[in-house]
Amino acid sequence: MATHPSRNEIKPGMQVRIVEKHNQRSGTLTTGIVARILTASAAHPHGIKVMLTDGRVGRVQSIVVPA
Repeated sequence: MATHPSRNEIKPGMQVRIVEKHNQRSGTLTTGIVARILTASAAHPHGIKVMLTDGRVGRVQSIVVPA
């Protein structure tokens, strides 16, 4: 089972990979910049829910580390 970043690891302005609700079955990831953190709890089994700067909403699967 993969572990997802916790809420305290995610900050607005970070680049992350999320899975949107309609892509949960396929697991297709979307990359974007965090605008808002929507999950109040410290952790969630499916990932912390965020809103990206372009308005898309999904659960964080990973943080993109700059090269």
